[in-house]
Amino acid sequence: MIYEKKSFKTHCKDYLIITIACFFYALAISQFLDPNDIAPGGVSGLSMVINRISGIETGTLIMLINLPILGLGLYKFGFRFLVSTIYATVVSSLMTNFLARYAPVTKDPLLACLIGSALVSMALGFIFKCGATTGGTDIIVKVLRLSFPHLKTGRLFMICDMAVVILSAFVFENTDSALYAAIGVVVMGVVFDIVLYGADGAKLIYIISEDWKSISTRILIELDVGLTFLEGEGAYSNAKKRVIMCVVRKQISPQIEEIVREEDPAAFMIISSAAEIYGEGYKNIFSEKI
Repeated sequence: MIYEKKSFKTHCKDYLIITIACFFYALAISQFLDPNDIAPGGVSGLSMVINRISGIETGTLIMLINLPILGLGLYKFGFRFLVSTIYATVVSSLMTNFLARYAPVTKDPLLACLIGSALVSMALGFIFKCGATTGGTDIIVKVLRLSFPHLKTGRLFMICDMAVVILSAFVFENTDSALYAAIGVVVMGVVFDIVLYGADGAKLIYIISEDWKSISTRILIELDVGLTFLEGEGAYSNAKKRVIMCVVRKQISPQIEEIVREEDPAAFMIISSAAEIYGEGYKNIFSEKI
């Protein structure tokens, strides 16, 4: 097995982007959402709720709650998968505590909800583009999908987020804050998709490689992406070929490229844009067209 590692320059660029994104993530939590009692789901929202009960700083709680989640991710996906995620989690948590010392930018709940949610989703989008996460529910959802592949990823995220939103209504004793948080969850979903996918939402990828088994295994386990095997035959050699075909969200495409480079630098790969995709995780063929 041949590994082609990222260059030092590429690593530095990725971690610079992650650091900047972590700053804006922390800014959104500490200066917009947290001071206005808006818990937009996930670990950050849960940390806000527990902060009101325990008095522990929100950033510290984000890190503490993520520790067992990161341990679970380490067990399931390996250390290499979690290095950048651990970095993003620690940096965003420390920055959140630091920025919380300053007065909030606004006390208008609607402005805080819209701007804070947009900043969080933009930051997460760029962190995801660099192959990292901030831990939390995305790791939990990945683990659940390993055991229960029939459950839809989007539905799992929605359940986790809305559970935190409902809990915040009781802890904050403010229905308005919970409603703003629900709006924030929607805003985050829309902006997150725009940052990651843009107008071109998916990529169609074909991979032809002698190491198809190791490539497909890593894609299935590390990225939670569905694959289809096609039977091919070389026109000149008449050799039988196993072709991997998959359709993925735009931001996952570079991660698949990296896996292929690591497993088989000589692999033949075709990546094209997919304008419309129907099926689980994409559009519903019965309801999207009018």
